[in-house]
Amino acid sequence: MSFAAAKVLAFESRRANEMAELIRINGGEPFVAPALMEVPLEQNQAAFDFAARLYAGDFDMIIFLTGVGTRFLHRVLATRDPEDRFPEALRRLTVVARGPKPTAVLREWQVPIAVSVPEPNTWRELLDAVRTRPEMRVAVQEYGRPNPELLAGLEAQGRKVTAVPVYQWQLPQDAAPLTGALQVLLDGGFDAALFTTGVQIEHFLAFAGRHGQGDQARTALGKLFIGSIGPDCTESLKTCGLTPAMEPSHPKMGMLVREAALKFAEARQQRA
Repeated sequence: MSFAAAKVLAFESRRANEMAELIRINGGEPFVAPALMEVPLEQNQAAFDFAARLYAGDFDMIIFLTGVGTRFLHRVLATRDPEDRFPEALRRLTVVARGPKPTAVLREWQVPIAVSVPEPNTWRELLDAVRTRPEMRVAVQEYGRPNPELLAGLEAQGRKVTAVPVYQWQLPQDAAPLTGALQVLLDGGFDAALFTTGVQIEHFLAFAGRHGQGDQARTALGKLFIGSIGPDCTESLKTCGLTPAMEPSHPKMGMLVREAALKFAEARQQRA
C-alpha cells in the first residue's frame, strides 16, 4: 500500500531532496517547499556570556536539544577560544542529550552523556529523564525558538535555568517554492501534507497570511491527510487548528513517510 500517485506537500528544508525521494519511493508525487532556514543569531552575546559562566564553573548540568545547535554553539565559541576548550568544559558537567542528533555530536567530541532522553524526545520525556537528578544550575541550548514549557518545568523542579539561544528560524530567502505550494494548495491540488517540525506550519500560515490568504490556507490544509512526525509537531498543528491523521511509530522522517503512505492508502480504501 502506498500514496498511489497522490500529490504530497512537504516543507522540509535541510533534507528536502531526501524527503522528495522518500515520497516518490512510497508512491507519491512530491511537492517540497522549504518553510524555514536555520540562521545564526547575528549578535550572539548570550552564547559568549554563557561560555564565560561555563568556564567559571557556574553550571552543574547542560541540556543539548539539537545537533545543529550543539555544533554551531561550538563554532561560535571557537571564534574566541581554543577549539577544545568547550568540549573539555563539558566533560566536567552532567550532559543531557535530547535525541540522536546531539548525541552523535557529543560522542564525536568524546563528551560523556549522563542522560539520554528517550523517544519521542519531547520536553516531557526530558523533564522525566532529569527529574531525580541532583544538579540545580542548568543551561539549556535552545533550538530556534524558546521552549517555555521546558524552562518552566525545570524551574518547577527547583533548578536555576539559563537559556542559551544559538540560532533562529526564518523564512527562506527564496520564497518561490512556498508561493507555488500556496497556489496549488488553494487550487485543491494536494491530497496529503507531511510536517517534520511545528515551525513549518507556523511559517507557512504566516507566509500565507502576508498574502492575505492565511484563513484559506488553513481551511485547505484541513481537508488534506496530514502526517506529523511526533507530539511536539502535533501540538503546533493543533494550535493552528489542524489535527493530524497520524504520527509514526518512531519520530524519524523515513518512518513518517512510509507509515503515512500506509495510513493514507487505508483511509482512501475506507472512503471508496
